[in-house]
Amino acid sequence: MRDSVDQHVALWSKELDWLDPVKEAIFARLAILARHTAQARRDALGARGLSHWQFKVLLMLRRLGPPYSASPSQLADMLGLTRGALSARLGPLEEAGLITRANDAADHRRVHVRLTPAGYQAFEQHASSEEQGEGALLSVLTPEEKQTLADLLRKLVAGVESGPDASRAVAEPAVAAPVPSSATQVSP
Repeated sequence: MRDSVDQHVALWSKELDWLDPVKEAIFARLAILARHTAQARRDALGARGLSHWQFKVLLMLRRLGPPYSASPSQLADMLGLTRGALSARLGPLEEAGLITRANDAADHRRVHVRLTPAGYQAFEQHASSEEQGEGALLSVLTPEEKQTLADLLRKLVAGVESGPDASRAVAEPAVAAPVPSSATQVSP
């Protein structure tokens, strides 16, 4: 089986005598897969009327578990945003009915950002769509090949996470947890 990278490597190997063809093949294929998955994510989000940043807010609230709530400060820290930048992003989500902002019953100075049932459903629909797309991408591999690939990628990620640039290697999986086939609903 051959792919476009084989031709790319063959051409550049003739031009660059210092080129490591195996390394070039690995990184070219990783780049193609990264572009493919990023575009698939953008397409899936766009089909549901969500932007990437909106999904990230829903993702962070969803991965906290019930009651899918956080203070604006917590949420800003989780997203790596300033409080002002987060506030500007929460407005459209609240207007769309995907989140609510409410004062704490015990301390009215505190605010809680909470995923609404519509926000929960929007997250579930997108996560399920991504799961299907990723499954389709990996369907050409056997279960053993998938496990081998996962193990090799873990080894690379562990090397990055323990290296000198470890602070830039923050894991942000597409979905926080597997999407169950019968998702439970959020109580309002």
